[in-house]
Amino acid sequence: MTIKTLEHETTIDKCKQMAILISKHTEGKGDGIHATEIAHLEFSRQSDTLKTLASVSGPILAIVVQGQKKVLLNESTYHYGTAQYLVVSVDLPLCGYATEATPERPYLGFKLTLDPVQLCEIITQTRSNLLKKDSVPGWFISNAQPPLIDCAIKLTQLLDTPQDIAFLAPAIIREIYYRLLMGEQSEAVRQVATSGSNMQRIAETIKLIKADFTKPMRIENLAEYANMSSSSFYRHFKAVTSMSPLQYQKQLRLLKARQLMLAENADAASTAYQVGYESTSQFSREYSRMFGAPPIKDIERLRVATV
Repeated sequence: MTIKTLEHETTIDKCKQMAILISKHTEGKGDGIHATEIAHLEFSRQSDTLKTLASVSGPILAIVVQGQKKVLLNESTYHYGTAQYLVVSVDLPLCGYATEATPERPYLGFKLTLDPVQLCEIITQTRSNLLKKDSVPGWFISNAQPPLIDCAIKLTQLLDTPQDIAFLAPAIIREIYYRLLMGEQSEAVRQVATSGSNMQRIAETIKLIKADFTKPMRIENLAEYANMSSSSFYRHFKAVTSMSPLQYQKQLRLLKARQLMLAENADAASTAYQVGYESTSQFSREYSRMFGAPPIKDIERLRVATV
């Protein structure tokens, strides 16, 4: 048996310990994302594989503690399961759902929002700020190492002694950041917080797109804001997000449209115009491509799944 296999089995065992802790804090609260008394820490719980979660997510660390999950980004699909983790470095439109979950053995996840300022402080202290010239993807999936899961367990255990949270939680979160910076995907983590990195410049333009995603945009203006040529900006944007700026804007529009129709009972035609589409038929085609069903059928399916 190799060292890596032994290490993975150790990590699986630690995830079983953490699953007990998370179950205790989510039992009886239903499916979904559950906030905790620790700032930036949330738990996920899903008892079936019917519900699709779609949102603009990042920067986050998400560890699968129990079960399996599928994440869709643009036209690509990624799978990860128990003892694996996802890090998202920039705001990305993600669709995800549990692929292994039952009421008796629900999907359980540990989610920590990452603070670029705190990451920057640790990068400075560890002198791990050498960057490659090329952009790296704004997300990655890796196998968790036992020290990272140990930190997650210690942070979760603090919920049983809330009087200790203010003093001890910041130190544990710093160690989590350190483990990520020392891990196999350290380059991507460093770029989250390093001033002037290609990822950070792309992240700033993403904020502009998100702020006014219903309006037409010009690549030249975004490139100028990022202090890049248009061709360089396009290349780095696609390397970080796996899609073009126009595809990114389109997915923001579709996610917002789904939210409006589900929460406000808006019809497809008015929603299409509200999020920036001029053609309802184009809206319906692109919606179906992203969510697997036309708007009306998709919203009906979601409502049935939440009953």
